[in-house]
Amino acid sequence: MTQDKPLTGTSLLEKVRELGNLSKEEKARSCGYYTQTKNGIERVNMMKFLNALIDAEGIELDSTSEGQGRGGRSASYKISVQSNGNLLIGSAYTKKMGLEPGDEFEITLGRKHIHLKQVGAPDEDEE
Repeated sequence: MTQDKPLTGTSLLEKVRELGNLSKEEKARSCGYYTQTKNGIERVNMMKFLNALIDAEGIELDSTSEGQGRGGRSASYKISVQSNGNLLIGSAYTKKMGLEPGDEFEITLGRKHIHLKQVGAPDEDEE
């Protein structure tokens, strides 16, 4: 039996919709996401199938690096105090805000929060 090239993009999405109530394994196989072993046993490649579906839907799961160097971690909006007592914000946040080296911040402390306000930036409610 010859194996067709696996479907991708809109062709993949249309075929999956067309297959309706089949199991995800049957859908993956019908869309070409399987291999045959030397003994003739078919193996469905679910990871490739699911990744192709994610790509076809245009969902970006990987963080993209917009400069040189490594991609680094994506922003999780959670940080921990380091063993030396420092809080490291990280480049994922500064890049997202478009900050440059030398940008300054005012620090105000509350009972259970630390507020950073960029010096010279308008308040959020003023925008």
